Amino acid sequence: MVAAVEREISSAQCVIFDFDGPLCHLFARRTAASVADRLREAYATAPDGTPRTWPETTDPLRLLTAAFEGAAPLPQESALRMEHSLSLEEVAAAEVAFPTGYADTLVRTLRATGRTVAVATDNCADAVERYLAKRSLLEAFSVEGRPSGAPGRVCGRVCDSAGPRLKPDPDCVLRALESTGADAAKTVMIGDSARDVAAAHAAGVGFVGYARNERKGRELHGAGAEWVVPSLREVLLTVDPLAHV
Repeated sequence: MVAAVEREISSAQCVIFDFDGPLCHLFARRTAASVADRLREAYATAPDGTPRTWPETTDPLRLLTAAFEGAAPLPQESALRMEHSLSLEEVAAAEVAFPTGYADTLVRTLRATGRTVAVATDNCADAVERYLAKRSLLEAFSVEGRPSGAPGRVCGRVCDSAGPRLKPDPDCVLRALESTGADAAKTVMIGDSARDVAAAHAAGVGFVGYARNERKGRELHGAGAEWVVPSLREVLLTVDPLAHV
């Protein structure tokens, strides 16, 4: 089955990346735990002064979900303000994020070999674009003919009064697919979580798992990922066997 997935990505017209993990380690310096702590502290009390109960988690996205859907959700205006606060934290983290090994080269090789690339992420699009610009990669995700600043192929978190649409909801993957005009059957997503697997399958696109450790590998295999790699070097050499890596 692995060989079949390798053939799938070697013939893919489009590759969709999750952001935090496959492209970079977003919270390498400004850690996810510290971001979660700041959000928890900023929204620690209810309007009447009573303490709020937040999930014990280091994942800021879990806190954001709890702000809209938890046992004691925030008032809508406060919940939307919290989402904005998280976006600012993500943009700041993107400024000092670590690149994932071989990710930059893989993006450039995909474009050089005629593929289209996109991003589908639960992080805010501003953070992704800030990071890609810093790595001189943003143009690879732009849409030809659109003016500067117009939406490209970076599809980040959408959040409105109903709350954030996060994976495993395939919303961001479907938007990324639509932005490319590619056929789902000829598209592969690279992700690093069980939620990525579920979102890719729901959108009808292929999937390659990136697992930087054994725990991630078990998680991805358990979620149904057929091909899981410890390094993007394997994907790069599948796309271009002659790549100098």
